[in-house]
Amino acid sequence: MLKPTRFVTPVFALAAIAGPVLAGWPVLIIGNPEASAPARSIHAVLTVKPGGCLAPDSTTVTGTAAGIVTGERRSIPLKLTPLPEAGLYAVTPQWPAEGKWVLQFTATDGTRTASALVPAGPNGVERGNARFFTRQASPGDIDAMLNGQPAAVAKK
Repeated sequence: MLKPTRFVTPVFALAAIAGPVLAGWPVLIIGNPEASAPARSIHAVLTVKPGGCLAPDSTTVTGTAAGIVTGERRSIPLKLTPLPEAGLYAVTPQWPAEGKWVLQFTATDGTRTASALVPAGPNGVERGNARFFTRQASPGDIDAMLNGQPAAVAKK
């Protein structure tokens, strides 16, 4: 007969180890602007917020739109509008309606970085097709998304 402590102890040990490890990952959260009245009021197309081990008050979040318009590569820095919730930013359309675009967001807190790529085009922003990284997204990741290919997984 198995003693209950033989099973319970490894489970609690695993949970004790996994919890802090998972909480320690830097993440970037891409949200629906409909969930925020201030974001809706400025006609935002998405919200972005650092999460995981990234502290909202000490994390820098930046955004860039990289696109191809009539065969020409373009890059536009995005203005992120701070919202009342700590670390939450709204993003309004700041890129041309024509062409194919990838919105790149990066959150940095000291040595920790997370990034996200979100495709955008004539039909709007495709939050459901976003790709997330626990590193800076590479130019190759952006090119792959612009060309409709899955983003590569980089080795550290």
